[in-house]
Amino acid sequence: MDSNTILAAFDDVARRRGWQPLHKPKNLAMALFVEVAELCRHLQWRSDGEIEAMMRTPEAGEVAAELADIQMYLMKLAAILDVDMEKALAEKIAENRRRCADKTAEVYPG
Repeated sequence: MDSNTILAAFDDVARRRGWQPLHKPKNLAMALFVEVAELCRHLQWRSDGEIEAMMRTPEAGEVAAELADIQMYLMKLAAILDVDMEKALAEKIAENRRRCADKTAEVYPG
């Protein structure tokens, strides 16, 4: 699903519920935090093996729904802040690669 379709659906729900006036950066960031916390409820206190097993149960659908909420809130926040996520991601990946290269050079000096 493309970004415009996701944002249009997100905005439609907000419009129907009267939430659009609340879609300001601070509120969206706080809502994003709440959605991440809701995801963490499914993972907290479980081992990697327990999480793997849980993802083969109906609870996996709840985890997927929380991830979708996170994605939508993040996309809306980026749109409101006029952040080009494609560009931001490309720049961050390049920065991480530089950092890895620098760290490798520190560990294994030429």
